[in-house]
Amino acid sequence: MPTRTRDRDGQSVRLGGGGLADNGGATERPHVEGLVSVLLVEDDPDDVEITKRAFHKGKILNPLYVARDGEQAIEFLQRARRSGSSTGAAPLGLILLDLNLPRVDGREVLRFIKNTPGLKRIPVVVLTTSDNEADIRECYDWGANSYMAKPVDFRKFVDTVVAIGHYWLCLAEISGTRK
Repeated sequence: MPTRTRDRDGQSVRLGGGGLADNGGATERPHVEGLVSVLLVEDDPDDVEITKRAFHKGKILNPLYVARDGEQAIEFLQRARRSGSSTGAAPLGLILLDLNLPRVDGREVLRFIKNTPGLKRIPVVVLTTSDNEADIRECYDWGANSYMAKPVDFRKFVDTVVAIGHYWLCLAEISGTRK
């Protein structure tokens, strides 16, 4: 059943799953300017592709940016913070973060995000292969909003990404995404 929500300009938008307007089977883009963007920090090309497919399957229209290592992620986040919404690009509204990254570890990226004004309120979902209790505890201590072990099964992985997208991009109220 479609729900109604408001975009950044206060316009009412009828949503189906993940940000598409539901038109009895046909789909149209709602007021796309109201969508927030998503940063996927992931070094595994297969997981990047699966996440893109999950966005497509879940009809998640939000712009998806990919950083292939922790250093790229921090550079992207610094640029996004400096430019703000003045570039006309969708503001960053969700970060999907792997932990075991080259160059700069995901734990360091998480600490950077949560210690940086203008970034610390962006929800961070740790999506990683580690189900180590110490990793889970450390991530929550540093302010992760959610921690999920990546399912090995392709369909479960897709379903997990769709569920994350639906919750964080359609249901949750995210601070700083309203005008």
